Amino acid sequence: MAKLTKSKFSLQILTVFLISLSCLEPSQCLKSEVEALLEFKKLITDPLKHLESWKDSDSPCRFYGIHCDQEMVTGISLDNLSLSGQISPSLSALHGLTSLVLTSHSLMGPLPAELSKCLSLKVLNVSGNYLSGSVPDLSMLTNLEALDLSLNSFTGPFPGWVGSLTGLVSLVLGQNSYDEDEIPPSIGKLKKLQWLFLANSSLRGEIPESIFELEALGTLDICINKITGRIPASIAKMRRLFKIELYMNNLTGEIPAGVANLTDLEEFDVANNQMYGVIPEEIGRLKKLTVFHLFKNNFSGEIPSGFGEMQRLNAFSIYKNAFTGVFPQNLGRFSALNSIDISENRFSGPFPKYLCQGKNLQNLLALGNDFSGEFPDSYGDCSPLQRLRISQNRLKGSVADRVWALPNVQVMDFSDNGFTGRVSPSIAASLQLTELMLSNNRFSGELPQELGRLGLMERIYLDNNNFSGGIPSQLGALKQISSLHLEGNALSGSVPAELTNCPRLVELNLASNQLSGGIPRSFSNMASLNSLNLSRNQLTGPIPEDFDRIRFSSVDLSNNRLSGSVPPYFAMVAGDKALVGNDGLCLDEDEEQKRKFTDSALPVCVHQGNGHKSLTRSKLAMLCIVVVALIVFLVGLLFVSYRNFKKGEADWRMRDEKGVLGPWKLESFQQVEFDVDDIHGVDEDNLIGSGSTGKVYRLDLSKGCGTVAVKQLWRGNGVKLMAAEMEILGKIRHRNILKLYACLMKEGSNFLVFEYMSNGNLFQALHREIKPGKPELDWYQRYKIAVGAAKGIAYLHHDCSPAIVHRDIKSTNILLDEDYEAKVADFGVAKVADPSSPKGSEWSNFAGTHGYFAPEMAYSLKVTEKSDVYSFGVVLLELVTGRRPVEEEYGDGKDLVYWVSTHLGSREDVIKVLDRKAVPEPVQDDAIKVLKIATLCTTKLPNLRPSMKEVIKMLVDAEPGAGLRSPDSVGRNDKGLCLDHF
Repeated sequence: MAKLTKSKFSLQILTVFLISLSCLEPSQCLKSEVEALLEFKKLITDPLKHLESWKDSDSPCRFYGIHCDQEMVTGISLDNLSLSGQISPSLSALHGLTSLVLTSHSLMGPLPAELSKCLSLKVLNVSGNYLSGSVPDLSMLTNLEALDLSLNSFTGPFPGWVGSLTGLVSLVLGQNSYDEDEIPPSIGKLKKLQWLFLANSSLRGEIPESIFELEALGTLDICINKITGRIPASIAKMRRLFKIELYMNNLTGEIPAGVANLTDLEEFDVANNQMYGVIPEEIGRLKKLTVFHLFKNNFSGEIPSGFGEMQRLNAFSIYKNAFTGVFPQNLGRFSALNSIDISENRFSGPFPKYLCQGKNLQNLLALGNDFSGEFPDSYGDCSPLQRLRISQNRLKGSVADRVWALPNVQVMDFSDNGFTGRVSPSIAASLQLTELMLSNNRFSGELPQELGRLGLMERIYLDNNNFSGGIPSQLGALKQISSLHLEGNALSGSVPAELTNCPRLVELNLASNQLSGGIPRSFSNMASLNSLNLSRNQLTGPIPEDFDRIRFSSVDLSNNRLSGSVPPYFAMVAGDKALVGNDGLCLDEDEEQKRKFTDSALPVCVHQGNGHKSLTRSKLAMLCIVVVALIVFLVGLLFVSYRNFKKGEADWRMRDEKGVLGPWKLESFQQVEFDVDDIHGVDEDNLIGSGSTGKVYRLDLSKGCGTVAVKQLWRGNGVKLMAAEMEILGKIRHRNILKLYACLMKEGSNFLVFEYMSNGNLFQALHREIKPGKPELDWYQRYKIAVGAAKGIAYLHHDCSPAIVHRDIKSTNILLDEDYEAKVADFGVAKVADPSSPKGSEWSNFAGTHGYFAPEMAYSLKVTEKSDVYSFGVVLLELVTGRRPVEEEYGDGKDLVYWVSTHLGSREDVIKVLDRKAVPEPVQDDAIKVLKIATLCTTKLPNLRPSMKEVIKMLVDAEPGAGLRSPDSVGRNDKGLCLDHF
């Protein structure tokens, strides 16, 4: 070994000596290194100006991020500086380079194969970029000790040559899109390897036995793949392992008892597999264990009692298994447990009382078991607790005042138990509370007025209890509340008009109580209200006339004592079922014709005199005149457009060899070489699309200059649309915005030249199949497309000044390149937002596509960026469901947003929404997270929708597999959208 080290050292000395001989003088070496670094800089965009210090007049050793040894560049360390561009092959000229670190940027393109010439490299880390293409063969870099290519977009074969880099201590290749392949057994040759990260690398088959010979390995991470087979007993030989991450694969079999011999083991995660059997009793003796995750498998039996003696256990998640018996009562007693999820098992007996003994517990999730007895009062001292969900058990008794008053709790879920007693006024201390779920218990007493002090509250579910007294008017102070369910109690008194002051209230259910008095007329002003249920009460008086203003998707006023005429539009939306049991209601006389369509059982109202009737008929006649005039106008417009279209086609086919039409006028926006005659000679055989603005052709440029897309615009509006695209696309640059290369104009002909997107548009890709039953886009590709499109739109909204509103976001306007990178296209109707108007700009021409319209487009021409957010939400729904925005199945006048909204009542319903062909069970929870983002984007009120920056943050959190390491990341919300145990 000493001889080998001495030989290696001599070789390095010789290499440096030869390099020095290659330069006639030291300054010449420095000059070549400066040139190499400046070539690298040329291909880089540096928005934060960190590379401004790189000047040809300076020594490279003074450059930012450059490290030298004896005036030779040995290291480049540029981390998280928002760089974009490509990595230049010129870096291969840095013969003394031992470390190249370019992490967490937006670098694109290939990893230069020329880097294999940097024979001194010990560290190569380019993680967290958008590098693509195949990974070049770097097997010549025999000095490499750390190789990190993770979190990029590499494709092609998995780099099996890494087995020859026997000096590697750290091998990190995961989070890329390699071709599906098996783990190369040659990795077992890397005897020095301490860290192996192959997560999310399209790997299949079994783990090679050779890997279990890596006795120096500390971290084994092969999660989020398609690995099959069992965990072999030989894993016990890897005595230095402290982290095992094998979650989200297709592993079967039992946990080997030999795992208990890994005495340094700190983290063990085999969640989301198909494993079964009992937990070996010996594992309860692992003293250093901090994280233990088995959720979503088929394990059974009891939890070893040894877990109750552990002193370092921090996260324990075993939900969705079949564990039984009494849960270890001491678990958490001697450790600072932070998060525990034991939901959806079959635990019985008393509820464990020491889980927060260490005063560190933030998440306590135990729903869906068979615990009985009272909930321990000791949890009232658990001040760090943020999420408390113990629903669907057999717990009883009252909840201690101290528990109601937990200062940091955000979610409190006691639903579906047998609890009694009151909700304590001390709940006023829970100022962080956003969700209070007490459904289906036997709570009683009056609702505390202190609920109105919880300013962050979003959802209250107190249905099916024994609450009495009035509804506190103080609830009107809850500015964030979206859902209020008080049905199925014994509440009395009037419906508080103060609820009108809740600007975000979407769902209000007060059914099956003893409420009296009238429906507050002010409810007509609740623009956000979408679902209203006041049925089975004792309400009197009329339905407010202005209820016509509210566009309900669900309403029920049945079985009350309401009287008077029903507002016309409301009668049509509500239907008879929502109005039955109110003997005093009647249809307005002018609604008689509506009977032909609804067969309403309500009687016709009797009016004194005909004045009212005459006035209504006059209004109806005026409306008919306006409609007829509008139809005539549209028909005429279509006729003119058709003539222009035919004339445009005729002109297009004209060829005048003598140049009668005059010379071409060219305006170039980005560098691309092409001959004008190429554009003029596009062939109909290369037609790839045709729409309302023109035809699009695929064109292979002469001289091997690549391929472009050419849009020939129709006459008429074509010039205006061309001007709009030139105005916007000519100025902006972003990787997720389609590039406009040039514009060509000639009398009678107008062309736009774009970059060519080989995979067409998203709509086409969603509905293409590689083979019957197998869609072209899997969930990982769909997620990548969602993030890319979101970044493009966010750039328009947040990075352009003033902001740009696209106004026609849809799946056909999201184009896909060869790597399925998404790019937003078609800016013909886009507008620059008016920065001086806080409510957006008012444009006279309507834009958009049916199925993607934001609701406010129906009543206002004031459009803001939030209309794009709504349309993007529809695109997300397309990605999640695989469905079209408008289908007959949704119902007359209904769209995808409506259809999805009818499937959010339970997890089973939500699963039915997902595109089963592209969203297999292992990624269902990730797809559900994206579904939630889509529902937020398509909220009816614009001000309730997130910004595109916020959308990107949420999408990052929904990355496939990203939440699986969290012990409480997946589960369900029984009252609404199935998302997680939160």
